[in-house]
Amino acid sequence: MNKLAELSIPTFLEKLAGSEAVPGGGSVAALAGALAASLVEMVGHVTEGKKGYEESAETVEILIEQGSSLRADLLEAVDRDAEAFQEVMDAFKLPKSNDEEKKIRSEAIQAGTRHAAEVPLEVARNCLTAAELALVALRRGNENAASDAGVGAFAALTGLEGALLNVFINLSSIKDADFVKQVSEESGELLEAAEHLREDLWETLRTRIEGLPNA
Repeated sequence: MNKLAELSIPTFLEKLAGSEAVPGGGSVAALAGALAASLVEMVGHVTEGKKGYEESAETVEILIEQGSSLRADLLEAVDRDAEAFQEVMDAFKLPKSNDEEKKIRSEAIQAGTRHAAEVPLEVARNCLTAAELALVALRRGNENAASDAGVGAFAALTGLEGALLNVFINLSSIKDADFVKQVSEESGELLEAAEHLREDLWETLRTRIEGLPNA
């Protein structure tokens, strides 16, 4: 079976639109982040060596290198999220005809669900980094690519928020209170950071793209 990340765009979309549970929102969130990272990298490339951006040379190198690394990680997460979901589904299919089997099944469900929360949490972290880089690209990159940097930032924020939806829906089934508390707190911090970044993004976009509304 082909990996989701290796499918053509039309094939992936057709699979996404189908009746199967995977791919789903978690894979889409990771893909949004990968697209964002790609745009960060692109802005770096179209700025590299351009006259007037000599002082941004070091920043451009960071955009390209970190954008490439994030793109690879987030693209891999498209499949890792689907695999984590499948792990939970497989656990639910385990036999439960006696107490021992029920115990094994319950532990497998908890382990799988925990993993299904950890994968999108990592996606959310990476998406925040991608959004931060996109904002840097907007401020320091080729001004002709300002809209590309903006799209990258918004895609990253969409990936972050989408990934956290998948975190929370899995946390509701996890019995480990300490784990739930820790992940909930970090998720809240990520959402708060995303909110502040979105405000900075719009403020910066209005200085880079003429005619944007204030609302």
